[in-house]
Amino acid sequence: MSRLLAVLAAGCVLAAAAAQAAPDQARVRSGALKGVVTGEVASFRGIPYAAPPIGALRWRAPQPAKAWEGVRSAGDYGPACIQTPGASGYRGAESEDCLTLNIWTPIQRRGARLPVMVWIHGGGFVGGSGARYDGAHFAEDGIVLVTLNYRLGRLGFFAHPALSRTNPEGGLADYGLMDQIAALKWVRANISAFGGDPGNVTVFGESAGGMSVNYLLVSPLARGLFAKAISESGFGRTPGAPLARARASGAAFIKTLGLSGDDAATAGAMRALPASALAAPTKGLTDPDTPGPIIDGVLVAQTVPAAFAKGDQARVPLLVGGNSFEASLLPEVIRHPEAVLDRLGPHRDGAVTLFGSGDSIKAAANLVTLSQVIEPDRFLARQAAKVGTPAFVYYFSYVPEAIRSQTLGAGHGAEVSYVFETLPKAPFDRPASDTRLGPRHFPAATPADEAISRAMHAYWVAFAKTGDPGNAGGPPWPAVTPASDPVIEFGADGVNLRPGFEAFKLDMLAARAAAPTAPA
Repeated sequence: MSRLLAVLAAGCVLAAAAAQAAPDQARVRSGALKGVVTGEVASFRGIPYAAPPIGALRWRAPQPAKAWEGVRSAGDYGPACIQTPGASGYRGAESEDCLTLNIWTPIQRRGARLPVMVWIHGGGFVGGSGARYDGAHFAEDGIVLVTLNYRLGRLGFFAHPALSRTNPEGGLADYGLMDQIAALKWVRANISAFGGDPGNVTVFGESAGGMSVNYLLVSPLARGLFAKAISESGFGRTPGAPLARARASGAAFIKTLGLSGDDAATAGAMRALPASALAAPTKGLTDPDTPGPIIDGVLVAQTVPAAFAKGDQARVPLLVGGNSFEASLLPEVIRHPEAVLDRLGPHRDGAVTLFGSGDSIKAAANLVTLSQVIEPDRFLARQAAKVGTPAFVYYFSYVPEAIRSQTLGAGHGAEVSYVFETLPKAPFDRPASDTRLGPRHFPAATPADEAISRAMHAYWVAFAKTGDPGNAGGPPWPAVTPASDPVIEFGADGVNLRPGFEAFKLDMLAARAAAPTAPA
């Protein structure tokens, strides 16, 4: 009995010590961490959530992170995963040893069970980093905010016959998505140490991050790891690469490096290649061989639209949306609008009138924006509503007044700084490596810009806390139903409800997407 009492007493001492821990300290399963306090927010950066995927672990499912002795400094970001040169304008340290995450949390969190939001960065699956985002404003509003790195390019999304034959986990290919799942499992196991509620996790992301959210929604391996999802500019009808084509593409690329075969020796030689050789530039976003999610039959068993059409997605509240000039991501649409319009055949002139008021460039840009992002958003929300899942749709068209005459609308990714409340305090120029169309010089944020940012951020916070963005205190945001398609627009005239937004155009595009002869 005395021994039992001693054990219980020791446990009480440890619990008390944990409760009294300084706000810049936390203990996770791998060891103790010391972060940084700024104002009312504590941040912990560069935390390993998986073992380095190097050497024999290249092109393997992520393995558990190793424990460390003593207190690990968590004041600096870890290196980004290897980038495809020129892919995203990222400038910073890169490494294959990159599977780290970053956390922002309120300093007043003792005994708390705060909502958690896990951000998945964009970058076309070939670039980007979790270090490019600041979660402090989410933490100030009572959210534990997590950003993460995941493997990119041919290190993150790659298939090859030698890997399929020799991997202990089988013929996998979506290593970057596996990393995201590993990070979500780490969050479930450790986030309570930062005041987070592992049962109230919202996963959200933009562009490749939004697409990742869509794939996580349909992956059986991600079920139960998050309670809500937000997909920003997630290209919801993108089909993903068939496994056979991905293997053939992988074999062709590796052959250019002097290797062929499908045995263990070939797999070993591939894992010995320098990462720089595998990060060779791709042909661009529209090339089918550019790395991205693969329908591998394990992590991703079916395409996103196919899964949603059958109701096979995770039944969690969903928020989706896109921007008014998503075509900014594809400069060739503006330079060569006929490449888009000529595909319409006898309907070309009518489309120029309907989508561009007679302007072929505007028509091509709007066709791409609406068909690739906005209509798929509505499709995903409608399918969610059919199975009784709350779904909410937004449309971001806000452009700062000083640059409205220089662009066709809010470009791809423009909403992110509004969501994070990180608008520029001083003028800045977009990096030359950023190939998106639109203004190159941006003014400092105005009060009008800040008002839109506060509103958008508040809706995202409300959704994470309750599953209903309409609790933000602004205009009501009704969910999509089988009979209605309400949209909240963040635009030049503020935040407004748009019932049946662009219904005629979107109905036309939906019919075209559903037709067997619709272009891929």
